[in-house]
Amino acid sequence: MTVFAIYGATGHTGRLVAADLTARGKEVVVSGRDPDALAALGYSRVMPAALDDPEALRALAEAADVIIHCAGPFATTGLPVATAAVEGGCHYVDHAVEVHHVKRLFDSFTEPAQRAGITMLPSVSFYGGLGDLLAGAVARGIPDIDRITVAYNVTNWMMTHGAVETARLLFADTDRIGYEDGEQRYGFVEPRQAIFAFPPPVGPRPMIAPVPFPEAVTVPRHTRTGAVEAQLTSRTFEEEQAFASEQVDAAARAASEFMIAAQVLAPGGPAAGTLTGRDLWSAAALASVEAAVRLTDGGAKSGVASPGEAFDAVDFLTGLAARGAFELRLPATA
Repeated sequence: MTVFAIYGATGHTGRLVAADLTARGKEVVVSGRDPDALAALGYSRVMPAALDDPEALRALAEAADVIIHCAGPFATTGLPVATAAVEGGCHYVDHAVEVHHVKRLFDSFTEPAQRAGITMLPSVSFYGGLGDLLAGAVARGIPDIDRITVAYNVTNWMMTHGAVETARLLFADTDRIGYEDGEQRYGFVEPRQAIFAFPPPVGPRPMIAPVPFPEAVTVPRHTRTGAVEAQLTSRTFEEEQAFASEQVDAAARAASEFMIAAQVLAPGGPAAGTLTGRDLWSAAALASVEAAVRLTDGGAKSGVASPGEAFDAVDFLTGLAARGAFELRLPATA
């Protein structure tokens, strides 16, 4: 039987991933740094592994067909688990938002992953991963694209401890990675206030632009475009509960509402699509599980890939919509 390992299984996302895999009838191994907390989850297969214990991490990888890595911040946790996946010969999926971690996997792990015969998918999550897939779906069949904007409208986001730490790292980072004039750009970019016209019922919203999400690295890998930018509604971090909700229960955390929009600008006219739903944490968990299941079913090339590069974006998003992750709206040309 195919075995799915979840690293960071005691966290909010890890629990959602484990529950979804179990509901699908999959064999699950839960892992992380706290043996007692892992045992309390009640799963029959438990393999504790500290980040500074490469032998334990490699044993986890050798026992699994795929690892879904849920324990951020990935700027700290990503390298040890990704290294173990390569050494242990199992596929790797993570929830990273940190663009430098994502780029490091592309730069440093592509050849090792190919030699190991595995596929590594960073940023299969809400921010980054779903934006990458939506951009690819909307852009399908459109030539000579000038710009792709991925805009996130998020309300009532209740961040976990890991998400709070990740947000602090992201916005303190002055070494930004962007994509302009058909090439990667590096260096500090002063965020600006912008207005993005979401379709009804959201409408125009003030945005932080750009935000340092992975789309600037991932989208150009599968879609030819002159520029890529991610934006986030300004009010998302202005809401009182965003940074003060580390201890809330799972039901309260599920109350977020979102719309992700991808806008493609090209000489032939604009095109746009949206993902709309509740509970961004659940959407992220469902996305990573879907990716992991598809990897173990075969078909993806070995190496490192973005979600929109590894899979047919329209088919992938349609499948997630059918499972209740969100409502999907795409242009007729997609």
